[in-house]
Amino acid sequence: MAHISSLSAMSLIVNKMVGTGIFLTPSIILQYCQGNVGLYLSLWVIGSLVIACGILIYLEFALHLPIKNGGEKNYLQRIFDKRLIGFVYAFQIVLLGFSSGNSYAFGKYILYSINGDLGNESSLNNFYVKAIGVLCISYCTYLHIFHHHQSNIFFIFLGVSKILILLLIIVCGALVFVGAIDLPQTHNFSHMFVSDSPPNYYSISVALLEIIYSFKGWENVNYVLSETRDPYKVLTRSAPLAVLITTVLYFLVILSYLVVIPKQEIMSSGVLIAGIFFNKIFGQNITSRVLPLLIAVSNFGNVLVVSYAHSVVNKELSIENLLPFSKTFTRFSNALLLHWLVTVVVLVLPPSAEIYEFIVNLYIYPGTWINILLTGGLLYLRYFDPTWSAEHSEFDHLLAPKTTRRISTPVILILVFLAANLFMALFPFLQPPNYTSQIPYWCFPVLGTGSLVLGAIYYLFTERIRW
Repeated sequence: MAHISSLSAMSLIVNKMVGTGIFLTPSIILQYCQGNVGLYLSLWVIGSLVIACGILIYLEFALHLPIKNGGEKNYLQRIFDKRLIGFVYAFQIVLLGFSSGNSYAFGKYILYSINGDLGNESSLNNFYVKAIGVLCISYCTYLHIFHHHQSNIFFIFLGVSKILILLLIIVCGALVFVGAIDLPQTHNFSHMFVSDSPPNYYSISVALLEIIYSFKGWENVNYVLSETRDPYKVLTRSAPLAVLITTVLYFLVILSYLVVIPKQEIMSSGVLIAGIFFNKIFGQNITSRVLPLLIAVSNFGNVLVVSYAHSVVNKELSIENLLPFSKTFTRFSNALLLHWLVTVVVLVLPPSAEIYEFIVNLYIYPGTWINILLTGGLLYLRYFDPTWSAEHSEFDHLLAPKTTRRISTPVILILVFLAANLFMALFPFLQPPNYTSQIPYWCFPVLGTGSLVLGAIYYLFTERIRW
């Protein structure tokens, strides 16, 4: 029975979009931009435009096709061989669609709150961080299995809480800007396009990936469309409105960070950027315990909605026999346990050093190839498949009269989305100058692409058995 209201759908999107990203990745992104504030702000604008293009493309697919859970799986299967692309998508979404990053961050910030030593990595025991992260994903799994309807209340409560946290940052930044709170000027907006060293294509592409990660969640409601009470209203109003509100708040938060914190302090400090921000506004005593707890709540909300949405997709993939042992995972509880297992494995096994950034890049990267396939496929449907424009959907009676063209994404926006995803997919393979990370630069693009290839290999294996 459909149980997700329009407000719950907005909360699904907000909870996934506002995880750890906006509280942590802005400092990483500025590092990739080599301190170039102009480039930094430009990339955030570009990222929001890319997301807007993606929303329109997903909306066009959703309004053309039957109401069904699964999101881009259904869109890809309309374009390509259903079983081949189904296996390719399945391996990517199951193996890399985990909640490990935010589970790990949840454990970290719970310990920060207990220790009262925000940003001091040496004060954290990594075993306890991961153990708390495992408890986080385990509790979310328990809620979805045994208290499914009550978890919807959590969605709304946590979504509102996250909006309030962002508004607090924005209000504080505005008060500093107008002089109501007396802090030294940062001069971040003087000589905005000056860099410590010239940014390279690798760093720009990974910075854009990190920005897209901060927006990840805009497509969340497409995964659970059959669970919504009014799919048309959710697709055309609730989802775009939730993304628009979050995007505006994000940009104002980024400006607030720059108003309060000098860019060199953002780049050189290992402290969470939101921690630096609140330390300057409220002082160390309040910030050291309250802020980590607020961010932990944000992490929990992300894990709660991602575990739900991805488990719904796992179930749909199993119904179509696109996973090994598919019959086992046709029950939602078992599909949820599959997501739990992958999350725990990815959370526990990697080494501690730079685990968060690596998990973020690995999580977001394969989606660039999926978006390339979707965008290229949409162009093919538009110009080479006459049945696309004539196709009927369950939304036809809600759309404009037949004399009016159905919702159609402008070609220029399709090309922008395609170009942006090609850039983010290809340039991480190029070796950057002066790369010092312990994890090889090529690791996440190779593993991300490999998950897609593995799906194709498994398809060929199953087809050979069928022959």
